[in-house]
Amino acid sequence: MRNPAVAGQFYPRSPEELSRQLEEMFREADGEELPILGAVVPHAGYVYSGRVAAEVYSRLPERDTVVILGPNHHGLGAPVALSRDSWRTPLGTVEVDQELADALAGTIIDYDETAHRMEHSIEVQIPFLQSRLESFKILPIAMGLQDEETAEEVGRELGRAISTLHRNAIVIASSDFTHYEPQDVARRIDAQLIEAILNLDIPKLYSRVYNLNASACGYGPIAATISAAKALGATSGKLLRYATSGDVVGDYSQVVGYGAMVFT
Repeated sequence: MRNPAVAGQFYPRSPEELSRQLEEMFREADGEELPILGAVVPHAGYVYSGRVAAEVYSRLPERDTVVILGPNHHGLGAPVALSRDSWRTPLGTVEVDQELADALAGTIIDYDETAHRMEHSIEVQIPFLQSRLESFKILPIAMGLQDEETAEEVGRELGRAISTLHRNAIVIASSDFTHYEPQDVARRIDAQLIEAILNLDIPKLYSRVYNLNASACGYGPIAATISAAKALGATSGKLLRYATSGDVVGDYSQVVGYGAMVFT
């Protein structure tokens, strides 16, 4: 069992309070369901980025399996690590798709629970899914290694495994964008990354990450999600919402950027 690491910090520990907060965020989003194959969502505290994330989750159709790719902020465990443990949140327990995990055996994606023990980027997504979907399993994958070749391979392997098993699945990348820059700088940098992402252009995304010295923490998971979504038939991207922490707290001197995007 993977127990919550950031309940009471990034989101409420109380099931009642958490449910109320999620209900409020979904009510504000109130999005029309889309045939989503992949998505990008932020992973900051709900008060900062939850309304942006809800724009994606409010539009999710029912899915058997949700693959969640997040950056490994702590550097623990294998470079690319999936979890087989069930995951508990204040809203209950979610099981891992063990058959899909088995289908990835022998690939670049290893099995390692250590990588997930303290990582928040995947954990914060699960209450959204529990609140939105009726019945589903997850496949959590933490990426400490985020280079272009690795990301492309992770996406290809996911696309292959999902297709082989005929899974009704979605792949979600958990990532914030620019960290701790003035609002105008963050928006300028993030706009260029988002353009590449919406065009499903992985080489351009990496070129801009490096050339702009961008501090988006999950560019590897984003690239892997693009790769997987394309393998599953995605041909276009759509930006649902972009905001920064400054839009919440009113301080625009050092913001973090948040984007909600879908691939269909």
